[in-house]
Amino acid sequence: MPWDARRPGSSADGGPEGAGTARSRAQKQCRKSSFAFYQAVRDLVPVWLLEDMRASEAFHWDERGRAAAYSPSEALLYALVHDHQEYAHYLLATFPRRALALPSASFRCCSAPGLHVALAVRYNRVGILRRILRTVRDFPAEERARLLDRRGCSRGEGGGTSVHVACELTRPECLFLLLGHGASPGLRDGGGLTPLELLLRQLCRDTGATSAAAVPASASAPGEPRQRRLLLLDLLALYTPAGATGPAHRELLSDQPRWQRLLGDDKFHWLAGLAPPSLFTRAMQVLVTAISPSRFPEALDELPLPPFLQPLDLTGKG
Repeated sequence: MPWDARRPGSSADGGPEGAGTARSRAQKQCRKSSFAFYQAVRDLVPVWLLEDMRASEAFHWDERGRAAAYSPSEALLYALVHDHQEYAHYLLATFPRRALALPSASFRCCSAPGLHVALAVRYNRVGILRRILRTVRDFPAEERARLLDRRGCSRGEGGGTSVHVACELTRPECLFLLLGHGASPGLRDGGGLTPLELLLRQLCRDTGATSAAAVPASASAPGEPRQRRLLLLDLLALYTPAGATGPAHRELLSDQPRWQRLLGDDKFHWLAGLAPPSLFTRAMQVLVTAISPSRFPEALDELPLPPFLQPLDLTGKG
């Protein structure tokens, strides 16, 4: 250890040192070592070197006003931000519960569990999210539900779940992984919206300013945000139980011609509560919901997936 973070009462040369001076010096050393660790994760330094730094050199100044070593949870936050997949996989394999525990207060804004899941969705870290979800497969059902269905901070995240985040930021791969591992599609955010209602409002904004006749040809290209939101809608439809689309009825019926044009007759009539889902939709619902979280998404290879699901890269490598 290049400096003694746990003994602030002595100077570098071993002589006495005032409490204020010692505290200031320790804080400065913490900032240096903390930034060095952050840079090392950012630069995708090998796992063994990062763990050596975390165990002996890297400290941060915690909420109690003292130097603290980085926990696996805090290290995983850095790995998520910088997409250091090897380090994230190591932390999750070696410290499964500690890596997904709440970090110290200086690394979060609230005490809601499941911070790492939401962060993986926010940064679109599909590969790390998949590894997190694989890790929580072995957790008790109640603990797994707390992580997957956590409600985020009302100030920064609007009280939404990770499913809300995936819909808001247009992350179809993340949404499919979350739903396939048991995340609920029907919870409400701080504004009282379900993910389906949130998505419909986004689609309404996408198409509200411009009439269908005025939409340029490029707007229907597969990579455009509107098409990806329609893909999110298809995914939610696969995991939405019968009769659970009720809250969206008013939104859809308020402008029936536009929504029919955008969604197609079958999907519109089902989501608006005017007809049951089509046989194809019902068959796909049965197929995907029959897959156990312990076999998701690997078991998808065994299914006759429709074209709208086939382009999704759930490995995080693409």
